[in-house]
Amino acid sequence: METQTPVAAEGLDAVRAVADAILYEGYLLYPYRRSSGKNKVRWQFGVLLPPAWARAHGLTDEGVAGAAESWWQRTECLVQAPPDAVIEARVRFLQVQWRSPERLRPDGSHRPVDRLDAGGRLELEFDEAVPQEFEVRARVADLLAGEHRRRLLAPGGEFAEPITDEEGRPLGRVVRRRRPVEAAVTMSMHALPAAHPLHRLRIRVENAGEATPADAPRDEALRSALIATHTLLTVEPGTFLSLLDPPAWAEEAARECVNVHTFPVLAGEAVLSSPILLQDHPKIAPESPGDLHDATEIDELLALRTRTLTDAEKREARATDPRAAEILDRVETMPPEVMARLHGTIRERTWNPAGDPGVSPETDAVTVRGVPVAKGSRVRLRPRTRGTDPQDRFLDGRTALVEAVLRDVEGAVHLAVTVEDDPAADLHQWHGRFRYFAPGEVEPLEDPS
Repeated sequence: METQTPVAAEGLDAVRAVADAILYEGYLLYPYRRSSGKNKVRWQFGVLLPPAWARAHGLTDEGVAGAAESWWQRTECLVQAPPDAVIEARVRFLQVQWRSPERLRPDGSHRPVDRLDAGGRLELEFDEAVPQEFEVRARVADLLAGEHRRRLLAPGGEFAEPITDEEGRPLGRVVRRRRPVEAAVTMSMHALPAAHPLHRLRIRVENAGEATPADAPRDEALRSALIATHTLLTVEPGTFLSLLDPPAWAEEAARECVNVHTFPVLAGEAVLSSPILLQDHPKIAPESPGDLHDATEIDELLALRTRTLTDAEKREARATDPRAAEILDRVETMPPEVMARLHGTIRERTWNPAGDPGVSPETDAVTVRGVPVAKGSRVRLRPRTRGTDPQDRFLDGRTALVEAVLRDVEGAVHLAVTVEDDPAADLHQWHGRFRYFAPGEVEPLEDPS
C-alpha cells in the first residue's frame, strides 16, 4: 500500500472556489476573537477522527449529514466512462496546527505563556489549521477489476518564529506544532444494469491514525483528525450524472447510491462531494469580496458588524488568527462601491422548468380572474388565511403596484408588489425589496389612467 504526500493545487478553479468555502466554513466566526464563546468549540463539518477514539465514543452514525463526526465517509455517484478513462479524486481537508507563544527566560530557555504582548504585536495561544490536498488516480478498467487503496500522509512538524519588542530586543517566540495526520482512500467501481452504459463509483475516505488513545479529550483527538473533509472528482473522458436530477433511465440507480457523511453534487463537469449539503452547480456569489467563514450569514451584515468592533476587539481578533486579520484588513479597506454590491441583487432567470423559452419579469403577464396582470398593474391584496406569512394578513384589502412577474424553480408564478400607501414604497422600489403574493392572492383593479 503506497503512501502519498500532498500535491499542489491545479485547475478546477471555479469548483475550487466553492470547495475552499466549504474548507473554511465555520473556521472562525464573528467577532473573530478567541474570547468569543462561538470560537471555543470548533470544527463542525466533515470531521474524521482517529478510528479507535471514534469507536470508543460511540460515533457510529451513518447518515448523510456531514455535521455528524465519524472516522470515515463514503461517496457514491454515477459515471459514464469507457474502460480507458481515468478517474481523479482530490481529497482535501484541514490539518490542525496549534500555536503557542513562549516567553524568553534570562537563562535563554523559553516558557509557554497564554499571550505574548510585544507592544505593536500581540500573540495568543490558539489552534490554526493547514489546508491539505491529495490526488488519487485510477483507470476505470482497473477499478472494475478490483478496489484501489491509497494511503495518505500529511506530515507533522514544529516551526518557531522569534518575537522582539519594539526596540528589537528578543522577547520570546511563537511555536507552531502539528501532528502527522494519516488517512486512507479506497476507490472502487461497479457496472450497473441500465438502458445505457453506467457505473457506480465509490470513494471511501478514512482516518487511518492509530496514535491517539481512546480516552483522550476531544481537543487532543482533533489534532490527529481530518477537518472539513471533502472530495473533488473528475473523469477524462466521461461524464457524471446528477443524483438530484438524474435522467429517467438512471433514476433507480441514483436512488441506490448510499452516501455517508458527505453528498456529491455536479460542479461543472466535475463532482464535489461535500459534508455540507448543496445543490448541483454551486457557485460563489460574484458580489462577495472574500470569505467571511460563515456562509449562512449575509456578507453585508458581517462586514458592517466587523466595522463596529472596538480597537481593543480588533487587536484581539488580529492576534487570534491570521485569517481573522485578513478579514479585518479587507473590511476596513472595502471601497463604497464594493459595499454597495453586497446590499443585494436580483438575478433574472432565462429558463424555467415549465418549458417557456424565456422568463422576463419586466414584460411577462399572468391572467388573474380573466384579466392580464403584468408590471405596472394595480391589484388589491387578498392573502390566504392558511399557509402564508402571518404578517401578510395585515395587508388584506390594501392596494399594491405589481413590480414584476416571477417564476420559481418549480415553475410557480409569484407577483412582486409594493404597497401603494406605504410611506417607504419609493425606498423599497429603489432597493428592489418587494412583497410576494401568488396570483390567487390578488384582485385585479382597473387602471384609472
